[in-house]
Amino acid sequence: MTEPRTRKDNGESWIRETPNTRGYYEAKVWMGTKANGRPDRRHIQRKTLRAVKAKVRELEKAREEGVTGKPGKPPTVQQMMERHLTVILPSRGRAPRTIADYWSKCRNDIFPRWGGQRIDRLLPEHIEDGLAEMLAAGHAPSHVRKVHSILSSAFEVQVARRNVARNPCKHAEAPAAGEGDLTSLTQQEALAVLDAAGQRPNAARWTIGLGCGLRQGEALGLRWPYLNLDTGEMRVWFQIQRLTWAHGCGDAIGKDMKEHGKPAAAIAAAVAAAEHACGGEHHKRKPCPKKCSRHTRACPPPCPADCREHARHCKKRKGGGLVFREIKEKRKKTVWLAPEFTAILREHRDAQYLQRVTADTEWEDSDLVFCQWNGKPIDPRRDWGEWGALLGAAGLPKYRLHVMRHSAASIALEEGVLLSVVQEMLGHSDVRMTRRYTHVGKALAQDASSRMGRALIRPPGAASGPKTGTKPDDR
Repeated sequence: MTEPRTRKDNGESWIRETPNTRGYYEAKVWMGTKANGRPDRRHIQRKTLRAVKAKVRELEKAREEGVTGKPGKPPTVQQMMERHLTVILPSRGRAPRTIADYWSKCRNDIFPRWGGQRIDRLLPEHIEDGLAEMLAAGHAPSHVRKVHSILSSAFEVQVARRNVARNPCKHAEAPAAGEGDLTSLTQQEALAVLDAAGQRPNAARWTIGLGCGLRQGEALGLRWPYLNLDTGEMRVWFQIQRLTWAHGCGDAIGKDMKEHGKPAAAIAAAVAAAEHACGGEHHKRKPCPKKCSRHTRACPPPCPADCREHARHCKKRKGGGLVFREIKEKRKKTVWLAPEFTAILREHRDAQYLQRVTADTEWEDSDLVFCQWNGKPIDPRRDWGEWGALLGAAGLPKYRLHVMRHSAASIALEEGVLLSVVQEMLGHSDVRMTRRYTHVGKALAQDASSRMGRALIRPPGAASGPKTGTKPDDR
C-alpha cells in the first residue's frame, strides 16, 4: 500500500484547511518568478475557506493567461502616477520639460483630488467631480483637459498591462477647450518692435526670430556651424532649454538600501525624507503678507508638510540648468534666409567678434549666434524680460513671447506667401496646425471684400444683365 503524498509539486497552490491563530484561512499561489529571478509566491488570507479558494482560482486563472500583475494590493493613483513619470515616460523619450509640467499638474491637481484612491476603485463619477471642482476654482478648460489627458494616459498603460480592468477617464468627458489665444502683431507693430531693438546688443535676435518664426529656445540655441551665410541655409536643429533641477542627495541612500534588499516602500520613504531634509531651510511655512514686495509674480503658497522641492539648493543636484536639446519637431528643420537677413547676421557676427576680443579670457566659446557679453547662453527668463522692455519701448501692450511666431505666419500670409511654404518655415508636419497658428489679416479680408463688391455690386447707372456681346445660356 502506497503512502499518501504530502509534498506539493512545484507551482502547485497550497491551501490551509484550518484557520490560523488569528482566525484567518491561508493559501499560497506560485505566480512565476520576480525580476530578480526569485519565486513569486502570493500569500492570501481570508476570513472563510471559500473566499480563499475563490481567490486562489482567480490568481491561477490570471497566471494561465499570463497576467500576473504585481504582488500586493493595486497601487493608488499617486503611486501609479509617480511610477509613470519617473520610469515609463523617461524610458519612452518624453521631453524633460514635458515631464516637469506633468509633475506640476500632478502635485497641484491630481494628487490632492484622486491620489489616495486605489486605481481599481477610482470611478468616472470621482473624476467628473474633480474636473467640475477645477472649473469652479477658475481653472481654464484647456488646463482641465490637460489634467484629464495626463491621468487618462497613465491609466491606458495600466489597462494594456491588465493591472486594471478599465480606464475610468474614458467615461468622464473633459470640458471643451475652445480656440486658443492666437494674437499676433500687425506689420506696423512688428516694425515698431524691431526699431526699438535696433540699439540693443542682440538686435539681430529679434529680427531673425520674428522674420523666421522661431521659438524662443530655437533662437537662443542657434549656433554658427549650423548657419551658411553664403547660401542662406539655417539649420534649426537644436534649442536651448532650462531644465528643472532634481535632488541627488537621496541617490546614495536608495542605492545602499537596495543593495541590502530593503523593500521598495522603505527605500522610497527614506529618499523622500532625505530630500525633504535637504531643503529644510528653504521651506516656506507661512503665507506672504498682503502687501508683499519680495515676489514680482504671484506669491507661492506655503510648502506642504512633506515638501520635496527646492532641489536647486541641493549640493548634489542633477539634471537641471541650461542644456541643448533637439527641437520639438521629430524631423530636422531648415529655414532659408533672405539676403536682408544674411546681411544683418554678418554685421552681428562682426560685432560679436569685437565683443569676444574685449571679453578676452572671460569669453566662453559655445559657438552661439546670440549670447551674453562673455559668450554664455542667454537665459530664457532674461530674454523674456527684454521682450517686455521692447514692447514697452514700442508703446505696445504686454504680449506673450510666442506671439512672435504667430506674427511671422500672419505677416507672411498677408505678403502672399503660400500656406504650404509657411508650414515649412514653421516646421509643422500637418498643415492644419499651420492654419491654427495663422488668421486672415485685415488687409486680406478687406481685399477679399473689395473683390466681391466689384463682382456683385454695379455702380449707379450701369446696365444690368449680361455684358454686351454675350448670350444668355439656354435653360
